[in-house]
Amino acid sequence: MKKVLILLLSILLAPELKSQDFHFSQFYAGPLNLNPALTGSSELTRMGINYRKQWPGLDFDFNGYSAFIDHYSFDLQSGIGLVANSYNEQNMSLNTTELGLLYAYSLKVSDFASLRMGTQITYARRSGNLENLIYGDQIDVFNRSINPNSIDMLEQMDPFGYLDLGVGVMYANPDFWIGISGYHLNNPKMLNSTYSDFEFLPIKYGIQAGWEKELGSAGYWSNDRDRYFSIMGNFKKQGVFSQMDLSAQTKYDSFIFGLGFRGLMSKNELKNYESLIGIFGVPLQNGVILGYSYDWMISQVGANTKGSHEFSLRYQFLAGNQKRRGQRDRILKCFDYKF
Repeated sequence: MKKVLILLLSILLAPELKSQDFHFSQFYAGPLNLNPALTGSSELTRMGINYRKQWPGLDFDFNGYSAFIDHYSFDLQSGIGLVANSYNEQNMSLNTTELGLLYAYSLKVSDFASLRMGTQITYARRSGNLENLIYGDQIDVFNRSINPNSIDMLEQMDPFGYLDLGVGVMYANPDFWIGISGYHLNNPKMLNSTYSDFEFLPIKYGIQAGWEKELGSAGYWSNDRDRYFSIMGNFKKQGVFSQMDLSAQTKYDSFIFGLGFRGLMSKNELKNYESLIGIFGVPLQNGVILGYSYDWMISQVGANTKGSHEFSLRYQFLAGNQKRRGQRDRILKCFDYKF
């Protein structure tokens, strides 16, 4: 019965959820989805993929896929990237596919810091099958049952596409970074269904910040530049919804361990402490970084959803300028391995 109630909740919220962006727990493992200013931030050629399976305990779950590639040119002081995303919800077959082109310019403000400015243009396409929608008059709360018939008109959704614009700015030095981003700045027009009016995708605002400490000052930590501790935050607001992701991670030689927290707040002041997130990663010597995270639900949705699984893989190679590779005033190590 709990599964049925949770499924009902997710279906009832669908009209709102379909206008919100899909989010990854390993938010820094998909930098081009986090802030356009991060395009080329590794000052290498970098490619990666992300996969998220959300709520596998329900009969109908959510899946997200993302792939990206970016490169930094020292001559142009610019990064250019390409990102492809696909999100789907199985119950109503709601599908969103995106292809985005990104550009970022890096302005050196000191020997140890830079100001990065980025922009993004995306073409998105959406489709869905709304025959499985459940309307309010079908739900009998007292008997906990669903009437198969409804007096409401069943909606149909034809595939539609739209252009989407985003921008971002980020200040970073080797130990600290802070950035702001904005997506859907053109409020793209979306056609929900045959019988409804146009809806505009709300602007999403984001603030990203982090601090990193190199562990290597004393004892057996000394002379080791490959051990770090970092704290990261990612705040997002879109429409009436806002969300905060917090993550603390430690890189110790060939392993990465982390713990994250996700909290949700609504305009009705109904706080929802959604998930605790466990993170594990392995950075290999050949430039490959593997990551896995699990979201343990602590909200009222509960353990019946069986949380969420997320996988990431990145590969970094081909430094733009081998002579200057690794110099402290060039490489922003805070974007080297994050999840």
